[in-house]
Amino acid sequence: MAMMNGAQYLASLQDGRRIFAEGEEIKDLAEHAQFAKSLRLVADGYDAHYEPGAEASGPYFKIPRSKDELKELLTDLMKWDMVTVTTSQGLLALLTAAARMRADLPEYAERIEKYFAYCKENDLRCVQAITDAKGDRKFSPGKQSDEDSYTHIVERREDGIVIRGAKLHISSASVSHELVVMPTKAMKEGEEQYAVACAIPVNAPGVKIVNTSYAPRERAEDFPASSEHNMPEGFIILDDVFVPNERVFLAGETQHSPTFAHALGLWERLGGTAHMAEFGDTLVGLAQLIAEANGTEKIVHVKEKIAEMVIYSTLVRSGLEAAIANAAPSPEGWYFPSELYTNAAKHYAASEYGLMTRHLHDIGGGSIVTAPSIADLENEEVGPAIRKYMAGKDGIDGEYRLRLFHAIRDFTADAYGGWQLVTMIQSGGGLYAQRIVARKHYDMENAKALGRKLAGLA
Repeated sequence: MAMMNGAQYLASLQDGRRIFAEGEEIKDLAEHAQFAKSLRLVADGYDAHYEPGAEASGPYFKIPRSKDELKELLTDLMKWDMVTVTTSQGLLALLTAAARMRADLPEYAERIEKYFAYCKENDLRCVQAITDAKGDRKFSPGKQSDEDSYTHIVERREDGIVIRGAKLHISSASVSHELVVMPTKAMKEGEEQYAVACAIPVNAPGVKIVNTSYAPRERAEDFPASSEHNMPEGFIILDDVFVPNERVFLAGETQHSPTFAHALGLWERLGGTAHMAEFGDTLVGLAQLIAEANGTEKIVHVKEKIAEMVIYSTLVRSGLEAAIANAAPSPEGWYFPSELYTNAAKHYAASEYGLMTRHLHDIGGGSIVTAPSIADLENEEVGPAIRKYMAGKDGIDGEYRLRLFHAIRDFTADAYGGWQLVTMIQSGGGLYAQRIVARKHYDMENAKALGRKLAGLA
């Protein structure tokens, strides 16, 4: 096989997949407004990476084998579209799970490696389907009144398994090729049917994906972030989907049900931290720009807020650097980032992000959400007045300041900004999950020894 270009990618989606949005089934994604921009983003990514030749493959299939290669991968993925990033992180998570399972379940580890090779050879894009519907949250999977609340095996055949359930919050599922299904949590004895991991083509019989999106339908100039960066969010229904044995990576072995979630969390949190370091710098830039436009850049509390934002961005980036610097190899020679520094950095970045946006809003003021549309500038009657009254200090015209306000609103307070505010917390698992992993990998014995030494108890 060979790499696909953008046109071939778009053609590959005409495969009979069942996609729904806004109350109707979508027969042609390219013709629907909700999917047009996301398809273009992914197709452009294919074109950017395309190389001819049967042996060519994208850099997103590279497995880091040193700390330098891991750092290079993180630098590169900052330039990729979301689907390409998700593919890289998801497949590396699978390999991480394979490395951790190999001693106990070598057959599954080998299947994962073959699946990785299959995706690479066919230049496919994958998403990770992990979050279940969960039903009544106070009950475990085995005690739900509706057993379908968690994705589970409903039938075992000689050639494979049949699964049923739903997976929620799966970004870009409809515009990808493969769904990598994983257990959402650790399963206990008696919950073997819920300990299932496998790979399913998006067009497999029984798969239906219902979509929503924050993509603006009009006034793109007022949504400079949302109009250029958006992906559909998929609610995946798995209605008795058959999975052949070669695509099954876990089928009842509860001891490894958390392995996949932990592996995926590691890579999603690493990539998320990298993006949040960039977002932190963007927030600083917007804060400084709007302060200068407003003429408030020398006011003490404004300077202090921007200084705090600078420290935030720097600490997020330093945590990311520490995660790479403390990376360690698996027995296969694959390098994985530090669990401790990755989780600590992601937790700090996510938990403090809301405060940083609050600082930006405080610095910018109410016009962030009340400024007239860019189109109003062209109105012959009110346009000149808008330009006059939206002007800031000398040298700052009304349109410049207006565009800054719309950028801040879209990036932090509306559409893309609202999506980011939630996903900053939830991507890679919530803050509690990151605290658990950070505590698990922290050297508590060393900390206790220091305490005993200080107390004269050594």
